[in-house]
Amino acid sequence: MTIQEINQTYDKIIASLDAKELKNAFDHLQGLIAGSSHYEFQDKLDELQNTYKYMLRYRMENVQDPMQDQIYGQMQASAYELADRVRLKALEKISPRQYFSALRIVRTQPEVSYSVLHQKLLEGEEFLAPAARLEAQRQKESDALILFRKIWVSSHLQVDEVVALRDLLTDVKVGSGVRCLAVSALWLGLQEVFDKEKVGLLFDAASVDDLEIHTRALISLLLTFYFYRKRTELYPQVESRLQALAEARPGFGKEIQTLILRFILSRETEKITRKLQDEILPEMIKLGPQLSRKINLKEITPEQFGDEMNPEWQDKILSDSGLGKKMEEFNELQMEGADVMHSTFVHLKNYPFFRELGNWFLPFNPKHSALSKMFQDGDNRTLIEAVGISPLMCNSDKYSLYLSMMALPEQFRQMMTNQLDSQTAALLEEKKGELETGKDRLKMVAGQYIQDLYRFYKLNLSHTDFVDIFSYPLDFHNLPILYPYISDSASLTTIAEYYLQKNYFSDALTIYSRLEKMDSANDIIYQKIGYCKQMTDDLEGALDAYLQADLLNSNSKWVIRRIANCYRALKQPEKALEYYHRYESFDPENLSVQISIGHCHLELKHYDEALKYYYKVDYLDNKSHKAWRPIAWCSFLTGKFDQARNYYQKILAATPNMHDYLNAGHTEWVLQNIKGALGYYAQSVAVAGNSFDKFKEQFVQDILDLENAGIEKSEIPLLLDLLKYRVNGEI
Repeated sequence: MTIQEINQTYDKIIASLDAKELKNAFDHLQGLIAGSSHYEFQDKLDELQNTYKYMLRYRMENVQDPMQDQIYGQMQASAYELADRVRLKALEKISPRQYFSALRIVRTQPEVSYSVLHQKLLEGEEFLAPAARLEAQRQKESDALILFRKIWVSSHLQVDEVVALRDLLTDVKVGSGVRCLAVSALWLGLQEVFDKEKVGLLFDAASVDDLEIHTRALISLLLTFYFYRKRTELYPQVESRLQALAEARPGFGKEIQTLILRFILSRETEKITRKLQDEILPEMIKLGPQLSRKINLKEITPEQFGDEMNPEWQDKILSDSGLGKKMEEFNELQMEGADVMHSTFVHLKNYPFFRELGNWFLPFNPKHSALSKMFQDGDNRTLIEAVGISPLMCNSDKYSLYLSMMALPEQFRQMMTNQLDSQTAALLEEKKGELETGKDRLKMVAGQYIQDLYRFYKLNLSHTDFVDIFSYPLDFHNLPILYPYISDSASLTTIAEYYLQKNYFSDALTIYSRLEKMDSANDIIYQKIGYCKQMTDDLEGALDAYLQADLLNSNSKWVIRRIANCYRALKQPEKALEYYHRYESFDPENLSVQISIGHCHLELKHYDEALKYYYKVDYLDNKSHKAWRPIAWCSFLTGKFDQARNYYQKILAATPNMHDYLNAGHTEWVLQNIKGALGYYAQSVAVAGNSFDKFKEQFVQDILDLENAGIEKSEIPLLLDLLKYRVNGEI
């Protein structure tokens, strides 16, 4: 079998097992075993098939077995595991993917047990001479990476390995960084193949007091529950351990909620990157010369005028360019913890340091040997502390920053680092204290690790060898296993509001629909259901929700107007009028509603009534002239052609579009000014990109109105031909 055939057959097995179609799964498994010639798994498959056949025979004979559900679940779990083992065996020698390359390398190297690695990672180097200390440190870092690779490629852990790894993960004498690395390796290994023992170790890691380790383990568990939702329900011990973890940690539900919100925020990364590259940076580049000209930078020196520029200059320029608002939005995202640094560091991941897979998951360590040249003899300690506690950069980006600085000439590197003086150091101490005691530390730690994961799945050189977790919705709140911890109204509302705030309307709608069942008398929930449906183009569904909200609270102007807008969009202007008039009773001077009422009358062919409202809007709003177009068209439809001509002349003197020239042409034609009509029609064609077809498409829609205005039907094709000659310059 080819690699593609192996993977396709495996996918069919998993899909069958997920659907509880065991016969199909066994048939595909038989094909995978035979196709890959790994008949050492045949006995296990035969055993599973025989057990299943016995169960079916008992069922056929109506024999009640109280253990049937349990046996069925165990059989299903065994089938999943067998499929995994056959697939791994079939691919281990032929797959070019990094996982299998690493597996082959590990198997060629001398075997080192987890217990031995544990002991080696305990050895200290603080009493060694500087040169020996650095070498010992490098050896420990190498051992940590060996541990990472060993955990990652271990498909199914043995009992003694589980015991050894549990000892390592819970040993406070082992550095936090090493244990964090081990947790990341557990997740990466689980992503390749499910192993209930690795899941158990993640629970062990999630139970430790170290927040970094706990957070990584909890994130890994959430991802495991998400990608193996069908499998985890087959292991009752998983749910039991989750319950025990929740009981041992007050506020566990809040922790889950925080992680969910951080993952939702990670969806914004690509949007932020595009906004920076396509909007903010180009605007700043354009703004630079403009600001320089405005204030004549060459003539201003600090000695003459002091250090500060007049902020009004900059404020005015920022306001005119629109950059000020964009920067304000960007700053708000940054304060929220969004990944605003991704675009900055996207090109700084090509250092040899990142060719080692484990280094993508390393917590930032200022004493790492890769940075030894940067910080010899305690130099630049203020800078390294500043970066070390910065909540704006994830661990991966902090390494990128220092590696890029090390590539600078000494002179420039020193110039950069000397910018931080004693005031900065004092500020850092204050910030450090906030981070150590602040209630948002979990949010910061989780955010940084999720950003580390994001960079790994998007930027590492072999990222196509891994399933990108960030290409999935990651809607953890929909996982039944998490219901006991985040299914209360407050938690669901918080998550739904966050989705709504970020314009993920489908995700928000799913949660609001759940909240509706919990509180069917809450008009605000129906309002938000309606809004989400409206924003996903389900206007009929939106209208139903808005009507329910109006039934519960008839005084919401916002809802009344939404109902009116929905009816109008659904081509029910009579119904829309009813609600626009209701809104009018609350706010009789609202010009937008007045013009909407006019539009409804226009759609109902109540032209004279429509004109009344358009006149009112034109009288009250003498600046925007938004009523000119409907007044002109209604005047045409009601036979007031001279009035229509006057309004079209005013419109054409302002900012005319294709339709304005078209309608002005209609008016001139009805008034027997054929030359004037041809001139306007020609301009309409020009504005339409010199496309006669586009013009004609719009013209045809008005033929009935032209006939009602007195134009003979036989004249229409003649004028269109005349226009064609005119446009082509032949007349």
